[in-house]
Amino acid sequence: MATLFLIVIYLSFISLGLPDSLLGVAWPIMQPEIGASFGSAGIISMIIAGGTIVSSLVSGSIIQKLGTGQVTLISCLMTAGALLGFSVAPSLLWFAVLAVPLGLGAGAVDSALNHYVASHYKAHHMSWLHSFWGVGAMLGPIIMSYHIADDNSWRQGYWAVAMIQFGLVVVLFITLPLWKRVAERQQASKSLSISSEAAHVEEKQHNDIKSQKSSAAQKHPIKIKGVKFTLVAFLFYCGVEATVGLWGASYLVGARNISAETAASWVSLYYGGITLGRFMSGFITMKVSNRHLILIGQLTALAGGIILLLPLPNVLTLTGFILIGLGLAPIFPGLLHETPARFGKEQSAKLMGYQMAAAYTGTTFLPPVFGLIASNTTIKLFPIAALVFIFAMLLGSEKVIRTLKAQQKKEL
Repeated sequence: MATLFLIVIYLSFISLGLPDSLLGVAWPIMQPEIGASFGSAGIISMIIAGGTIVSSLVSGSIIQKLGTGQVTLISCLMTAGALLGFSVAPSLLWFAVLAVPLGLGAGAVDSALNHYVASHYKAHHMSWLHSFWGVGAMLGPIIMSYHIADDNSWRQGYWAVAMIQFGLVVVLFITLPLWKRVAERQQASKSLSISSEAAHVEEKQHNDIKSQKSSAAQKHPIKIKGVKFTLVAFLFYCGVEATVGLWGASYLVGARNISAETAASWVSLYYGGITLGRFMSGFITMKVSNRHLILIGQLTALAGGIILLLPLPNVLTLTGFILIGLGLAPIFPGLLHETPARFGKEQSAKLMGYQMAAAYTGTTFLPPVFGLIASNTTIKLFPIAALVFIFAMLLGSEKVIRTLKAQQKKEL
């Protein structure tokens, strides 16, 4: 039952990724139809991201009251309804209104499922969970490109994804009793080990006292050396991931003269690179350290950005998108995993919150900023923006390592 239930959780995370890539690939043909300015996609993206931030911040108390199953069910219902609304929305104003429940629902699902898997499943399941987000983000453009090519209708693309979401709502409703049952089984399994831990209680209490004394002497987390630089890395990581996803299709259509349906399928391969890269990195980490894997990913993404910038044939431009996706794949989970090792377990919980806030800030503001710049200049600046974001992320990440190394030398 636990394995079957885990499949339901993975399906839920696929549904989380499905809407994330739709707006960017559909925007080249949506924009003239709804009479919006070119940079308006950034505004809609900002509203969605803002809703995600709000629901993530309050999700903890809501999960305690309703439980993960009900929160996931209600949130998926919200996103399905919002996507159905997108398929019939007549103007930009309606898109802005519908973006609110879409963002709120997505943020709640993200937080609820991450919390549930972290609490009741082993660590490697978390890695696969995030790779399934990539599956959804990859399928979204494929579905949209099919409908654009078939009947030139982005509305049908949104309708199709909405129906998939409503299908998941039905599955979640049927399996709702399983959430509590599986959690209780996992908790019972954990309780069996309590007696074996009793012998270590005294030692643990002694260590806790030492830890408390150490923690009391520590600075505020934001003042720890290296933290500000890692926040910069998170900010620009999510900034470049969201910017490429949102504006990639517009760049291909506007600067490379590629059809909207082909551009949509190419962007799906970008998300495919993220998905494949995260799946592979789960195995690669067994042989390669997180630090080296992060650096390899950043350099790979940088190479992809350079390919986009050069006046190369379109087929090589596709290679650039795929390389950026592959390069970005291991960076986010790798940076998260390094937090306790770099800054200590005592501060890691708080620092996780700061890092996620920085990540969402990058998602919220950097894509609209580029949209504003592009609407007043040219979409041809897209490769430059991607390279700037990737390079800033690389500098922030490497600065953390150098700062911590310098601190270790002083302590020695």
